[in-house]
Amino acid sequence: MTETVTALSESLFQQLQNEPFALLHTIDAEAGSPTSSAVSWIYPVNESTLRFAIDGRSRLAVNMLSKADVSVTVFVPGSIQTIYGIARLVKDSLDEVPFKLVCFDIEIGYIRDAMFYGSRLSAMPEYEKTYDKRAADKLDRQVFAAMKKA
Repeated sequence: MTETVTALSESLFQQLQNEPFALLHTIDAEAGSPTSSAVSWIYPVNESTLRFAIDGRSRLAVNMLSKADVSVTVFVPGSIQTIYGIARLVKDSLDEVPFKLVCFDIEIGYIRDAMFYGSRLSAMPEYEKTYDKRAADKLDRQVFAAMKKA
């Protein structure tokens, strides 16, 4: 039986430093069913806490305020890791960001390798922002700076 992992490894901590592509999983507040959404404004505060920002009008925020159990799936070289934990609202509006973003922390409960047996991830998922590159870079800097102050 494998040992339960309850904190980010150094390599996973480093992987999460550069605006990773991640999937945030919540429980829908109305239907009670699982939901998944892609997020990129996420980073590790320390080895036991992840912080992320989302649109304050998002259904995700309503879901996490209703039921705090969440998971985040991240893609790492060769594998997929899912981080399970409890979401907590840190700030209901991030200062110095041009629209309403809310900031949550996830207290990590445990981490599991989510790759199916006998396989490895052969390529990392990539994404690109489809709006003005300078505006996207400026917004990213504003959001991460505000999250770090939260």
